[in-house]
Amino acid sequence: MYKDFFHLRANPFNVNPDPRYLFLTRHTEEALACLTYGIQSRKGFVLLTGEVGTGKTTLINKLLEWLRAQQVPTAFIFNSRMNVPQFLDYMMADFGIPCDTRSKSQILLKLYNWLLERYRAGETAVLIVDEAQNLADEVLEEIRMMTNLETFTEKLLQIVLVGQTELEQKLKQPNLRQLRQRLTLRAKTHPLTLDETKSYIQQRLRIAGSNGQQIFEGDALGAIHRYSSGIPRVVNLICEHCLVSAFVDQQKVVGTGIVDAVARDFDLGDNHAAMPPLPPQTPDKFDLVDALKTISNLAERLKESERDSTKEGKL
Repeated sequence: MYKDFFHLRANPFNVNPDPRYLFLTRHTEEALACLTYGIQSRKGFVLLTGEVGTGKTTLINKLLEWLRAQQVPTAFIFNSRMNVPQFLDYMMADFGIPCDTRSKSQILLKLYNWLLERYRAGETAVLIVDEAQNLADEVLEEIRMMTNLETFTEKLLQIVLVGQTELEQKLKQPNLRQLRQRLTLRAKTHPLTLDETKSYIQQRLRIAGSNGQQIFEGDALGAIHRYSSGIPRVVNLICEHCLVSAFVDQQKVVGTGIVDAVARDFDLGDNHAAMPPLPPQTPDKFDLVDALKTISNLAERLKESERDSTKEGKL
């Protein structure tokens, strides 16, 4: 509706987790590096957690985009309200493994043989489970048991559990302690700082085709950060409705008045005082390809170190 008015090619603040719009903060870089390293080095189990709306699904979609470009078989489970048979059926179907049996033992045997074939071909497979805080304990236990699909030296299936911060609390339950002990790597997403919020908004406008003209006043950007507490999903919500309101009023630049009005409409208070202070961050540029190469080299060095240690032990 407002695209032509602001000279944009696309709506910059859609809430869909489009990986093109992934904004790389220091925390996001660390999380992405942790996930890719865990998969490449066959660590088996990786955990990604974060508050609602902090970009976990967008980050996972970026990871899936990279995995599919590398032709890595993936299964992405986004509906965590399943029992064990439903979970297994969905996983096998998403991996593309033919399975005409309802027997759990036969399903797991087919999965093991398929993973072993991938391993012998020098490949791995990745299972990603989103909204994992909603998984029933028996499904989490089934996922834990899948980490037993391994050779003497490496895990055959790489598992990424993604969930809200409640997942961390859930994993502290005594009956899930075996699963918690198998988590080899942990990554987190975080709210944006004020400077990151400003850069986040400008990046999304640029990707959507902005020609560089000012659309949000500086004070308006600060107000958006306060009302959103730096939560990207809320930033998108506020910005989208600010652009709609500005278009209706035929205002080329969004000021604080429009931001305040949108915040009132959505019952968003001024959260500035409630926000915990974040450490200053250095806005270094991040190149995903270079990072992946670095991670790959690190994994190779670690494997060489392990082989050397094994040789020394034999001597």
